[in-house]
Amino acid sequence: MYRFLMSRQWVILVLVALLLIPTMIRLGIWQMHRYEERTARNQLVADALAAKPVPVESLTGPGHTVTSAERYRTVIAKGRFDAEDEVVVRRRTNSDDEVGYHVLTPFVLDDGKVLLVNRGWIPGDRKSQTAYPKVPAPPGGELTVRGRLMPSETTEASGIKNLEGLPDRQIMLIDSEQQARRLKAEVLGGYVAQTAPEPAGDTPELLGDPGKEDAALNYAYAVQWWLFAAAVPVGLVVLARREARDREQAAKETTSGEAEPAAV
Repeated sequence: MYRFLMSRQWVILVLVALLLIPTMIRLGIWQMHRYEERTARNQLVADALAAKPVPVESLTGPGHTVTSAERYRTVIAKGRFDAEDEVVVRRRTNSDDEVGYHVLTPFVLDDGKVLLVNRGWIPGDRKSQTAYPKVPAPPGGELTVRGRLMPSETTEASGIKNLEGLPDRQIMLIDSEQQARRLKAEVLGGYVAQTAPEPAGDTPELLGDPGKEDAALNYAYAVQWWLFAAAVPVGLVVLARREARDREQAAKETTSGEAEPAAV
């Protein structure tokens, strides 16, 4: 009854199914790993944002590499802005996906060290891609800033190429070591995305809170792949039984036709 399973067509079909099942299982496992990674990152972000603000120098210093556990921690610093050595970071977008610049201003601490502060986003000059944009001045005098600690940017992590030959006072990536060489000063590792004080006139536009990654989507994909893997053998059984039934019915009809007496 099931001898047709040894046919070339069915052997190929079974072999394909045997390849698909472990592949789908592995894809489900990969998606589950992605779910766990994203969930862990979301928890790190939530914990960092909920943590009590601390002095910036308790988490970073000259030459320090900001770790994933330190990223997004709220830090405070006392000092003054150095607008003369300010630069802008090219090709950055705001919450509406408009292309402009981030304003990176050195913040000189009371002990003489420098903290890089990303003061936020400003629009670009539509008439020129090379002219230095109009940047609102930072607050003058001694003050306290607050912000989220961030690691230095790299091409590997961001996908942004660190181009050379850029216009004066324009950069592509925020790199504390590179800025230390430019400023000839002790620059704390990483930088701070400013959250306070609020800028006068709402510009530069402060950077928004980091968004959560959609970990639930990876979980759904994992379940989906495993359901597909389970459906393959079930589908084979259904197809085999259907073909066996069709073959049996065809055989009965053939036998019945041969058994009919000839008409007189």
